[in-house]
Amino acid sequence: MNEKKSAIGVFENFAEEYLNFEKTPKKNIFWLDTMEFLCKRLSNPQDCCPSFHVAGSKGKGSISKMIACILEEAGYYTGLYSSPHILNFNERIGTVSGPFPEEVYEKSVKQLIDSITSIKTEELPGKRPVTWFELATLLGMLCFKNAGLKYAVYEVGLGGRLDATNVITPLCSCISQIELEHTEYLGNTEELIAAEKGGIIKQEIPVIVSGQKESVKNVFRKIAKEKNAPIIFTDEYCKTSEIVYKNTQQNSTDYQGVYFFRQNSVKMCFSLDSEKFSRPLNVSLLLLGEFQARNAAVASLAVKTVFPNLDESIIEKGLEKTVLPGRFEPVDLSTSRFENISNLILDGAHTVKSIGFTMDTFCNLFSNAKTDSYLLFACASDKKAEEIAELFKGKFSHIILTVPGGTKESDFPRLKAAFEKSGIEYTAIPDYLKAIPYILSKAAEEKATVLVTGSFYLVAEVKKYLLAQKTIIQFSH
Repeated sequence: MNEKKSAIGVFENFAEEYLNFEKTPKKNIFWLDTMEFLCKRLSNPQDCCPSFHVAGSKGKGSISKMIACILEEAGYYTGLYSSPHILNFNERIGTVSGPFPEEVYEKSVKQLIDSITSIKTEELPGKRPVTWFELATLLGMLCFKNAGLKYAVYEVGLGGRLDATNVITPLCSCISQIELEHTEYLGNTEELIAAEKGGIIKQEIPVIVSGQKESVKNVFRKIAKEKNAPIIFTDEYCKTSEIVYKNTQQNSTDYQGVYFFRQNSVKMCFSLDSEKFSRPLNVSLLLLGEFQARNAAVASLAVKTVFPNLDESIIEKGLEKTVLPGRFEPVDLSTSRFENISNLILDGAHTVKSIGFTMDTFCNLFSNAKTDSYLLFACASDKKAEEIAELFKGKFSHIILTVPGGTKESDFPRLKAAFEKSGIEYTAIPDYLKAIPYILSKAAEEKATVLVTGSFYLVAEVKKYLLAQKTIIQFSH
């Protein structure tokens, strides 16, 4: 007898028929009128509860999760809509504690499919087809409404101005650091990209912005002035202390030891001080890397802007419990056949700047990396492989190059050429299904540390491989 397919499974099968930009990029498919039409048809589920809206090039996922964790710590039933997912689609739509009850997804999926399948093509704005991301976003909104949330946090998918999430009117908008990304869709300068991201700034709605270079700040200042929106730049309004990494294990003083990360044993500690806080925040994060301190500043100021009387201890506790899949994520291999691997770190960073941040953190925590560490790297064809390769020079004892999975387009010959041009020795294994067990087995033999980075798709494939093993694998995040 066949098992009943989950509601999310039903949705995924249904949505497969629609253009998925994440898998198949295409120009000129961004507009808001379709999303507005769909929301109106379903009685505007985007207005079901107050929300926060988060855009940016890098860090928007972390900021979104931090805000949701703080709200949950404050006792509010809070939904989080984010992307991409690593293993399961419902990672995109749920709470920080996990998925919604199945009946919430069942009701929402039925409403969505019934509505979409009853639409005639000529009814759609410009007769344009509905996209996969519009459906996913609409499902998130329906789930939030049917779950009876108190608050919601929406992470922008791409850009901001024309992103499907931009039909909401939030309590506060947030924008993380800007960098050159998706230039063929958002513009070829940071200022043009900022203009797209700044499209989430709403009339008289406060906006919290991470530190940016002055020309980018000016873009946001101009938009905020036009919208009469109060704007706060965290680097001007919030002071961050020196960052210290602390080992929380009582029986060890060396965070570079074999069991580093296996029980989330390292935390990043610092303080945040602002006139919005009644006292400096003493922050302890499991999300590692100095850039996460900037993200924490955005999240803290956003929540404090909306809830000025919220106790600082609630913000601290919310930040401390924030974890996120695929962001410098440690994997517990202690019960697997790869238990001799010292550390396995999974990070979906895929731009020059974000991989630079990842490498800064990696080298800070593993000072002996160049003598006993492996890198498994893959990237999509639109990434700056030549600049990224330079970031790995002299940092690893072994480097394995592969492709990011079976769905994302890659340019493997160009990737190899980039590493050759940088004078970096590597092993090329274009079949990722062979590259993954190869690197894990070799690293286990040498009791080495492994970093997997360059693509969330590659991170997902590593997780799938580990889960397919005949033993329990724990993912810390």
